[in-house]
Amino acid sequence: MPELPEVEVTRQSFASRIEGATVQAVSLGKPLRWPLGIETAQLMGARIGSVQRRGKYLWLPLDGGEQGQGGLLVHLGMSGSLAFGDDSGPKGPHVHFELQTTQGTLRLTDPRRFGAVLWSPSLTSGWAAKLLSTLGLEPFDPALTGVYLHDRLKGRSMAIKQAVLAGDIVVGAGNIYACEALFMAGIDPRVAAGKLSRPRCQRLVEQIHSVLAEALKQGGTSLRDFKDAYGSQGHFQLSTQVYGREGLPCRICATPISKMVQGQRATYFCRVCQKR
Repeated sequence: MPELPEVEVTRQSFASRIEGATVQAVSLGKPLRWPLGIETAQLMGARIGSVQRRGKYLWLPLDGGEQGQGGLLVHLGMSGSLAFGDDSGPKGPHVHFELQTTQGTLRLTDPRRFGAVLWSPSLTSGWAAKLLSTLGLEPFDPALTGVYLHDRLKGRSMAIKQAVLAGDIVVGAGNIYACEALFMAGIDPRVAAGKLSRPRCQRLVEQIHSVLAEALKQGGTSLRDFKDAYGSQGHFQLSTQVYGREGLPCRICATPISKMVQGQRATYFCRVCQKR
């Protein structure tokens, strides 16, 4: 699943190229997770503003056209990717949304069709408000501190990794990055979230920052089919400390990396370096 680094890398790869473009046509393929929520003809002539990201969602603001102001909320689902460029190439069987503009064509390819493109009147109303209102802080928000994390974790009996993945405290630290951040912070992923001390919460916040910053620098993670809007793959998977390294020696203590399942997601960790 594309996580925050992959979504942000995608945004950066096409945002400046599509800003200011005018919508010329919209094509839909097979149904995605939810319907578009607007007739495609109503989007004709709309001007695209500055593309934004909130959590793992992208927001394409639109002004003008028959519908007036609003925008498209885009989620890549489990296997989606966006490409932006000229429309001379073949569509492919898994292209389920295409936005033709005066500056190029934006295509969503999503083999599993868990992604979505939704019309919303604004970020604070309609589908956008419904889907974004429960999201936690952005990982680079100055408000995300050890004190904040410690306060939000109080009373939670779930494992700390599950609390990080939940998305209601902090967004963007998906499975790969949660495993990596917990390793770097020296925290066993099985520890009850509410039992973390404030200093350990501070270390975890610092490592979430560090891991996600490095992932952005590396262009995200490409385990299967992630590519940015230029068609480039990420490289973070080449430098992971624990993720995907079951049985291989820990890069710090040489103990074989362990793997277990938490909440139907694979968890990789070092039984020596990460303490309960």
